[in-house]
Amino acid sequence: MACDRFFILSPRGDTIISKQYRGEVTPGAAEAFFRTVKFWEDGDAPPVVELDGENYLFVKKSGLIFAFVTKFNVSPSLFLELLERLTKVFKDYCGVLTEEGIRKNFILIYELLDEVLDYGYPQGSSTELLRNYVHNEPIIVESARMKLPHMNPKTTPSNAVHKPITTVTGGRAGSKQRNEIFVDIIERLNVLFSPNGYVLNSNIDGCIQMKSYLSGQPELRLALNEDLVVGSGGGGNYGAVVLDDCNFHECCNLEEFEHSRILSFHPPDGEFSVLNYRITAEFRAPFRVFPTIEEKSSTRIELGLLVRADIPDKKYGSNVTITIPLPRTTATASAELMGGVPGQTTEYIASERRMEWTIKKFMGGTELSVLVKINLDSPATQNTRREIGPIALGFEVPMYNVSNLLVRYLRISDQGRSYNPYRWVRYVTQSSSYVCRL
Repeated sequence: MACDRFFILSPRGDTIISKQYRGEVTPGAAEAFFRTVKFWEDGDAPPVVELDGENYLFVKKSGLIFAFVTKFNVSPSLFLELLERLTKVFKDYCGVLTEEGIRKNFILIYELLDEVLDYGYPQGSSTELLRNYVHNEPIIVESARMKLPHMNPKTTPSNAVHKPITTVTGGRAGSKQRNEIFVDIIERLNVLFSPNGYVLNSNIDGCIQMKSYLSGQPELRLALNEDLVVGSGGGGNYGAVVLDDCNFHECCNLEEFEHSRILSFHPPDGEFSVLNYRITAEFRAPFRVFPTIEEKSSTRIELGLLVRADIPDKKYGSNVTITIPLPRTTATASAELMGGVPGQTTEYIASERRMEWTIKKFMGGTELSVLVKINLDSPATQNTRREIGPIALGFEVPMYNVSNLLVRYLRISDQGRSYNPYRWVRYVTQSSSYVCRL
């Protein structure tokens, strides 16, 4: 199974990178593919598209489109997984996965593509193994440069992790690079609310991601909650963290995990997931949604929406976006914000018949509300009210997780090491599918 061509497209449709492996693709294929995907009739285009006898497989990352083209009947799952691994490799070597980063490092990108695929056949996508064959130095883009102001020595900027792996050993910046390792506990929430604000269904998709900038690849020991329970039928004390299922990275040694919840491993180069887990037990939703609908007249409807942040007072939701689909017969719509809290904006997107409410910083323990006034171009029917919603929330809560999964410590096993690395741990809670029915 082989691909004929690989390309990267910008959000505007410009071809940033194009690598021809076999001369079997129609000229102008990238432009035709972009037009097809951009103007797809029913929402977003599927990850596999057939166009004029050619198969296009693509993923979107950071607004960019990464795609393979082939005339062969290939396995979609194989090449979609390869695309995911390619984006990870590009990010490891360039530091950031942005249009500017790829344009400035196009020579490095082409060298990586030459090593990962040979005549369209996948060879290997391991960041660690590729370092033996890739010799170009990355050009660090401005957003990834380290600008450390005077601050608390126990904190570091969030962009500190956006550095190429080649700056750790060797290279131009090797002598200045300090030994450090970054740990992210990321939880993505899937929550479905009833119109009364009750949770109908909820689960957590979580992972512990790491990126190592340690010289010599020492053995690390990562300790999690002592009362951690794996398997919903595994019992556990009240308040214990229960993982329904989980899987570990291949580098993990699980000998101590059963009795002491300690993972030992030699971290590979680049970013990797130490642990992926899923939780279906009840948890406290960080945001509650309470909608009300009132018909003022046959052509006017008012939608009131109250959102409450059920997180600690010192925490906050960042860039909270609330999307409200409106009826197809909507002529005009306006929104009135309540409470006078700064950092809020509303926008009615007429072409898509939806209202967007954006809150830059939603502090914990507070409530915000909005009143949406909908004017219809024809009298309301029974279906008009059904066309309102469902309401979707998008947010990120830094330094907070709802599952209470904790990293007790992260240590180097070899005590004879001459250096004591910097260890940075960050907790992030994000919305995946956070929806309220109406």
